[in-house]
Amino acid sequence: MIALSLAEIASVTGGQTYDIPDPQVQVTGPVVIDSRKVEAGSLFAAFAGERVDGHDYAREVVDKGAVAVLASRPVGVPAVVVDDVQAALGALARHVVERLGATLVALTGSAGKTSTKDLIAQVLRRKAPTIFTPGSFNNEIGLPLTALSATDETRFLVLEMGARGKGHIQYLTSLTPPRVGVVLNVGSAHIGEFGGKQQIAEAKGELVESLPADGTAILNADDPLVRAMASRTQAKVLLFGEAAEADVRAENVRLTENGQPAFSLHTPSGCSEVTLRLYGEHHVSNALAAAAVAHDLGMSVQEIALALSEADSLSRWRMEVTERSDGVRIVNDAYNANPESMRAALRALVAMGRGRRTWAVLGQMAELGDEALTEHDAVGRLAVRLNVSKLVAVGGREASWLQLGAYNEGSWGEESVHVSDAQAAIDLLRSELRPGDVVLVKASRSVGLESVAQALLEGEVDAR
Repeated sequence: MIALSLAEIASVTGGQTYDIPDPQVQVTGPVVIDSRKVEAGSLFAAFAGERVDGHDYAREVVDKGAVAVLASRPVGVPAVVVDDVQAALGALARHVVERLGATLVALTGSAGKTSTKDLIAQVLRRKAPTIFTPGSFNNEIGLPLTALSATDETRFLVLEMGARGKGHIQYLTSLTPPRVGVVLNVGSAHIGEFGGKQQIAEAKGELVESLPADGTAILNADDPLVRAMASRTQAKVLLFGEAAEADVRAENVRLTENGQPAFSLHTPSGCSEVTLRLYGEHHVSNALAAAAVAHDLGMSVQEIALALSEADSLSRWRMEVTERSDGVRIVNDAYNANPESMRAALRALVAMGRGRRTWAVLGQMAELGDEALTEHDAVGRLAVRLNVSKLVAVGGREASWLQLGAYNEGSWGEESVHVSDAQAAIDLLRSELRPGDVVLVKASRSVGLESVAQALLEGEVDAR
């Protein structure tokens, strides 16, 4: 974090200092909300949750080296006391980014945000020091914490922005105003909360509305709802996609034998070849979004192509591919799921499984509202049409819809099965997997199917 005195923090947040001998002492370490992550020079933000109250850890964090606690009440140790800790974090983040003067890149979308954010960061840090959102730390607390992790050397700040309703992104952009805004897609994620895709588009478009006139809106030319957002911004518009009119586009898209995408990257400054280390054709669109950001910020097409070709997956459980010594390949994509990402993952599974037996271990896609039955049924049917060898639907009602869709599409019989929970799936797979099989594990985060992938990685199968 940029060094700030406790007096300055109190002024920025509208707080009062308590039990602080010297208000000019500086916070030089990270701002954290987890007492286990405190280090020398930290500022600990104390949140009162349903089960744990951060204020109860005030003495512990100061003993560990925290300079002070950002709190909603006096805690008997050095503290800046504010009315609302979350609002104070936001104000502090806004102060830091204004003082920093770095270029802020923000992105949103229904699917692919985290993977794209990781790609953008890996490309931009070849040009200058870059800070980016860890994992999916993309909400009203996570975003300020990311911004506050910037240092005086930071030149690019890449921020993922999530939304569960109208006004969420507008609020996030008020904390960290971007100069470059990227909208990836409008899909079905959280459609149950928003009410429909048009409502999702309205919410996602708040990002481009926040951009200054000298900024850039980077929009997906292949998604009509995203492309229409060009009318909602005063910024320059740069299109990415496979459409002929896209400013940054992919041609000759293909998959390697391992299921990794390769394509010709075309930008206004030239073209170059890219082969990604990531798995699945859906990452082409993510890579194009990253390329468009890098092009807008002055990188050559050759620099961009090289950086994309050397970029890795930085976040856990997102098409995380591991091959065991017995040849069983585990594809752990269990972090989250929506209809679009499910379809992409199934296609990637089939591409990776050429000549091998493929398993799709799938669970509930949450927050689909009235569309839940239709969407789960459709995913089950797609598994049949793609010739996935085995479907294992894990969980309750939604999983039964997955299995039923598969059965009705192709009268699969033994090729599709519904099991009650993760342990039942583990038991089935351990008994039936063969060397060389490819297993995709995917569901919404709440289902916890990463335990299936982990269990499979811990044991091999007997040759049969």
